[in-house]
Amino acid sequence: MNETIEYWLQLSREELDEIYTSHAAGALPRGDTRGTAIVAGSTRAKMLARFARTLAWQGKVFDIFPPDFERGILVNKVLPIGLGMIVAKVYRDKSWMDGKETIVIDYSSTSILAQKVRDEIREIEDGLYLGKVWWGKKRILDFALNSHAGNG
Repeated sequence: MNETIEYWLQLSREELDEIYTSHAAGALPRGDTRGTAIVAGSTRAKMLARFARTLAWQGKVFDIFPPDFERGILVNKVLPIGLGMIVAKVYRDKSWMDGKETIVIDYSSTSILAQKVRDEIREIEDGLYLGKVWWGKKRILDFALNSHAGNG
């Protein structure tokens, strides 16, 4: 696992929020990313992240469209086999957290199952994104995406 993500797994929600709000949106991810669910503030965050990756969610695959590469779609890799399911639109908009530009992953018109879910991500390091998961207007989880790890 990436050292930065290992560090994030040790942080509180407030500390992760500080990292997120102190960064710009960055570049939209392209291609396969490896995901890590972060249960902020839990002493078992590392174990929960491994459990989630093994059984539920491995990351996202982004298809970002030319000519400007500023919007696209993605599909989540789910279940132990990394099955591509749960499509979302990807675009830039204002963050619900701080009103600054962020990369939005919007399931409202693409998924009945995840219709109330909105993810926001910002690039913290090259190819490494910190994300926030919203259910309706309630924040429920943090996550990381590593575009350099892919399936690895």
